[in-house]
Amino acid sequence: MPTIDFQAAEIECERGRILRDVLFDADLSPHNGRANALNCRGHGTCGTCAVEIDGPVSEMESQERRRLSFPPHDADSGLRLACQTRVEGDIAVEKRPGFWGQHTER
Repeated sequence: MPTIDFQAAEIECERGRILRDVLFDADLSPHNGRANALNCRGHGTCGTCAVEIDGPVSEMESQERRRLSFPPHDADSGLRLACQTRVEGDIAVEKRPGFWGQHTER
């Protein structure tokens, strides 16, 4: 079973599960601030669940690519939408600052 490392928590999940769903099941959120209430509920249209992921996940599909190509996101940021990403192995997930989690500067 893959393990997700997120906000000092280690969460086990079945391979192929949607990252957003796994985080919510563990009482964690891929959203910042008001985005916890103001989001698209996993449809890949708002972009507020953008996260940095290190490890094996599903390939990016067209819906996710379109949203991450539209401001405030940048297609070259390397971020992924938790609501569109399937966990394929052990991963580390980091949420960046900003309403959409788009701030990638360290």
